[in-house]
Amino acid sequence: MRRFLTPLVILLALVIYSSLIVVQEGSRGIMLRFGKVQRDADNKVVVYEPGLHFKLPFIDSLKLLDARIQTLDGQADRFVTVEKKDLLVDSYVKWRISDFGRFYTATGGGDYTQASNLLKRKVNDRLRSETGSRTIKDIVSGTRGELMEGAKKALNSGQDSTAELGIEVIDVRIKQINMPDEVSSSIYQRMRAERDAVAREHRSQGKEKAAFIQADVDRKVTLITANANKKAQELRGEGDATAAKLYADAFGSEPEFYSFVRSLKAYENSFAGSDNMMILKPDSEFFRFMQAPKK
Repeated sequence: MRRFLTPLVILLALVIYSSLIVVQEGSRGIMLRFGKVQRDADNKVVVYEPGLHFKLPFIDSLKLLDARIQTLDGQADRFVTVEKKDLLVDSYVKWRISDFGRFYTATGGGDYTQASNLLKRKVNDRLRSETGSRTIKDIVSGTRGELMEGAKKALNSGQDSTAELGIEVIDVRIKQINMPDEVSSSIYQRMRAERDAVAREHRSQGKEKAAFIQADVDRKVTLITANANKKAQELRGEGDATAAKLYADAFGSEPEFYSFVRSLKAYENSFAGSDNMMILKPDSEFFRFMQAPKK
């Protein structure tokens, strides 16, 4: 009996051990019986939560699925904007399994490679739709956040959502946006032409304003000069009138003295030049003050 009891105990322990399954934290299990997925009364796939579970030894097998957040990071893809310009968009997606039963059946038995391919196709379709409704300027600087949020929302709740794959999209992020060489050259030339046009417009406006300022300054200078000349003429006239009055008053009181001063001035003017020859009669009135007084 002891010879048979020991192998029996070992066989029983082996059966019990093979009947126990442990689902680790961060994972979920799908039970397969003879390779067929176990379902409940409602025909839903039975999903095993983390913990200790039992199975039929040598009949049932457990397929573990990762319940943690996954990252889908592929290569940059080419998309077309509303301006019919190509862009190279490099993005990544954070996702996790939301329905393990549906994920298992939709991906051919929980094949993560197939799941990545299916998800990548849906993400590209969504990004292509979002990009096709925006301009390059909006995507590069204006509404990139709206584009990513719109893609995430559509992937989770749109007509062609990832729910049919049992996947929930946590986040869609655009890492980098580049333009193909031919598009970059075209955009650069267009931007340069636009900047040149703006520069020409600014220069034209500057010249127009400069001409206006110069004309205004010239007008003010002319007006100030005219007013100054007018004031100077008035002051000169007043000075000449005052001087004439003073001379008239002074010489009017002494006519003889005035006549004498005028004769001296005439002498000065007559003999100032090199040609000072004059032909006059000796008794001319011009020499009245040069003649000796009569006794």
